[in-house]
Amino acid sequence: MIKNFKVLTILGLAVFFTACSTVPLTGRRQASLVSETEMQQMASQSYREFLSDSKTKVVNNTTQSRKVKEIGARIQSAVVKYMNANGYGDQIAGYQWEYNLIESSDVNAWCMPGGKVAVYTGILPVTQTDAGLATVMGHEIAHAIARHSSERYSNAMLAQGLGALAGAAVTKTDAGANVFQQVFGIGAQAGVLLPNSRKQESEADRLGLIFMAMAGYNPTSAVDFWQRMASQKNGQSPPEFLSTHPSDATRIADIKRYLPEAQKYYTVK
Repeated sequence: MIKNFKVLTILGLAVFFTACSTVPLTGRRQASLVSETEMQQMASQSYREFLSDSKTKVVNNTTQSRKVKEIGARIQSAVVKYMNANGYGDQIAGYQWEYNLIESSDVNAWCMPGGKVAVYTGILPVTQTDAGLATVMGHEIAHAIARHSSERYSNAMLAQGLGALAGAAVTKTDAGANVFQQVFGIGAQAGVLLPNSRKQESEADRLGLIFMAMAGYNPTSAVDFWQRMASQKNGQSPPEFLSTHPSDATRIADIKRYLPEAQKYYTVK
């Protein structure tokens, strides 16, 4: 058993060194043991299951729900423009964007591969403005664009000695499907994606600032949003949206450092 595990681990590491992708903007190399097409297919199915779950209350035809869709569409347009201009257009060719507002007191938002976005009403008192909401949506969409989900999935596969399954329609195997459920937390914790690493969070902050700026939202508003988000803690456990995120001081300092770059993309619309 141990010998087989070692063999699988070695094979997985071999795949790791040959199956990598590059994060747009930062150029960081990341593990990529499964195709983006397969990730999007699984995400689309999970998103449908989440929306149809009796515990999920989708908000429709309200000012707030329309705002989520409007801001999402503007960021989507910015993402397409940015990716095409930088030679990454093929990475989002299969995206089927969707934005939904979910009735929940949770201070949270997320985006699955393929542009499947969910914003919880509990975060709206913190976003307050269109630019605040654009900060959140730009950040979450940036996670998908940077393929952080695929990276977490690949790392989880390697950690469990399943890396050797890559390239063989791994997502259609029971093992691959189980890892996907672990990464996305679908089921008992429907809609709650497991936390990203701090490195991934920083990448999403930087890329998200550019997306919101290109969409016509002043990126300096991101500082105000994160300051309001930090105040939500009040000495208690942080909101789900802040799980394993960089410290407040570090994040805000980094965002201020990224602002000059993002401002170059900002035009009022």
